Amino acid sequence: MTAVLQSVPTPFPPFTLRLPEADPVPLVCDSPHSGVLYPDDFGHVVPFDQLRGAEDTDVHVLWQALPSVGATLLAADFPRAYIDPNRDIDDIDPGMLAEPWPTPLHPSEKTRLGIGLIWRDAGKSGKWPIYARKLPVAEVQRRIATYHAPYHAAMREQIQAAHARFGAVWHLNLHSMPADSYEGLQIQSDHPLADFVLGDRDGSTASPEFTALVAEALRRRGFSVALNDPFKGVALIARLGRPAERRHSLQVEIHRGLYMNETTRERSAGFAALQNALTAVSREIADYVKDQVT
Repeated sequence: MTAVLQSVPTPFPPFTLRLPEADPVPLVCDSPHSGVLYPDDFGHVVPFDQLRGAEDTDVHVLWQALPSVGATLLAADFPRAYIDPNRDIDDIDPGMLAEPWPTPLHPSEKTRLGIGLIWRDAGKSGKWPIYARKLPVAEVQRRIATYHAPYHAAMREQIQAAHARFGAVWHLNLHSMPADSYEGLQIQSDHPLADFVLGDRDGSTASPEFTALVAEALRRRGFSVALNDPFKGVALIARLGRPAERRHSLQVEIHRGLYMNETTRERSAGFAALQNALTAVSREIADYVKDQVT
């Protein structure tokens, strides 16, 4: 694995885009939280190892076979704790700002938990304040313009191009989840976290058939799968998923215990086996998508 640096000169390209390497299918996938280039203007005070806990480390690597089956794969290179591309730009805690935001803000439950557009807290259950300062509005606006907005523009371009060409598009929003996800979300649960959680915002962003196909592909390979528990999906799939227009968007969360040491972020002995399983799952999904448009 490449060493992760605490300070990378800014600005740098906000994402890596891999286009189909086989006959293209209208399957567009993104990993918005696996970025590990930490900008030198971050200005955080939290210990770096605690800050890294926000990463979906290596998710884009686990799914690296997607372009080989005809899909598009977009991965953020910036870290989500710096600015989170899976949040709307008005999902900001006004208490973090040095002066008033120029337009109305709409903080969500994520902001209340300290993980809105600009993260307030890091570490297990958000016990580590990220900043010892208020953030100037101009600084937050610069993060939006340099990283958040280009990421969304790239996603929009790929989604629109696929839909224009094929008359339909399927989107996978790829993530990983910590073992203590229920605790972090302040949710009481009487059952353990599943290996995979599929989120379709309670059936509103993807057809039931597509969600069921992905779930079954995972279950056949021995994984436990939950639907919308505890993750339903946030801004990206809410914006993209419109099944009535043949625009299907599904969030996929992987239990980090399957492939990494959550303390060191190092890949575990199970990494290669999981990557191989997801290669087979990617092929099944691509075959399904191809069948829907031919």
